[in-house]
Amino acid sequence: MPSLFDGSSHMAPLAHRLRPKKLQDVQGQCELTDDSAWFAAAIREKRAVSCVFWGPPGVGKTTLATLMAESVNMPFAMLSAVSAGKKEVQQVVAKAKSENRSYVLFLDEIHRFNKAQQDVLLPYLEDGTLILLGATTENPSFNLNNALLSRCRIVVLKALSEEALLRIVQRGLDDLKSQTSSFYIEDKALQWLANAADGDARYGLNALQALFEADEQKSWCLDDVQHQWMRRQANYDRNGDGHYDLISALHKSIRSSDVNASCYWLARMLEAGDEPLYVARRLIRIATEDIGLADPKALNICMDAQRMFEFLGSPEGEQGLFEAAIYLALAPKSNAAYLAEKAARKLARETCHLDVPNHLKNAPTRLMKELGRGEGYQYAHHAKDAVVNQSHFPDALGDIPLFEPTQRGFERTLTERMAWLDERREALRKESKT
Repeated sequence: MPSLFDGSSHMAPLAHRLRPKKLQDVQGQCELTDDSAWFAAAIREKRAVSCVFWGPPGVGKTTLATLMAESVNMPFAMLSAVSAGKKEVQQVVAKAKSENRSYVLFLDEIHRFNKAQQDVLLPYLEDGTLILLGATTENPSFNLNNALLSRCRIVVLKALSEEALLRIVQRGLDDLKSQTSSFYIEDKALQWLANAADGDARYGLNALQALFEADEQKSWCLDDVQHQWMRRQANYDRNGDGHYDLISALHKSIRSSDVNASCYWLARMLEAGDEPLYVARRLIRIATEDIGLADPKALNICMDAQRMFEFLGSPEGEQGLFEAAIYLALAPKSNAAYLAEKAARKLARETCHLDVPNHLKNAPTRLMKELGRGEGYQYAHHAKDAVVNQSHFPDALGDIPLFEPTQRGFERTLTERMAWLDERREALRKESKT
């Protein structure tokens, strides 16, 4: 059976030529390649199952899919969802049915298929006409239909470690040196390339090939490599998983009062090119969700940080974001206000049919007053200590505790205030009965 990728030609890119031909040659994915792994067992048994390989670029998604496809005695077809659609899928299906046999379909960038295109695959996966091997850099749970997900095994691949990348670029160097013995890269420079690739084998090998093409007779030192080749841009998408994972890490670090990690994740977001005003909005949310009234000043500091950035712009204005993140991380924590909001909204949805009590209704006209609106209302400022004994909930509810402050920060003072108010109202109730 011919290979899906014939990498024998020296004209092919280095990353293409060095694509592993055996599972044992795959680096950095031991949970799939170890002898005890289910994937390795499937390869040994020449058994293909529908899978979606999910991971960042250059970690082996296409390689693993190729190895599974080549391990079985079945015809295969390759499509890219960037350029293919329903028509191309149906052509593969028609060929499979005409030959009365199943086909392995490798579909790269599968997340590019829309719902209708994904639905075309379902009946053929169900009846065995197709075995689907998909590859994607996007979260399948967000981009693939549940019906398709239920028919496939999701294989999660991680960015390659620096050690795995070093082995890969060393193999690339050996391949290039076989073409000319004059080409050489010192160990420190090779180590830097492996680190600069940031988990992406394709990027590391492309960088190595670029050095070779720049001067195949040169002996490259670390300074030369750093000047010739820039460090890989962080794997980040403002609308993808990288964005949400980083903001989640920042939020959770602040919530856990880890000030150093909070600074780190904030820096990661800004260095990756995230929009500072988005970060500012998230910090404002954290101030109310996780600090709340335990430290009322937290919200003001975050609002000031937003205004500072709007006034100064980057990079000077970003200092205010760090100041806000540090303050939030070290502030006393409470989600009491956040929980009170959720409880109040839930109660409001469940009791929206209940009428406002008469004594709380607006009565700006004589007619409204004659109808009893506002009757019996006690004006707090006319009472001693500005405390009155009257219900402010619908009559059918009675008083319901929604805000339950903690004993942290300023909320301890609020707890004392609420207890004092309860005592005063109880005293007023007793007075009204005598």
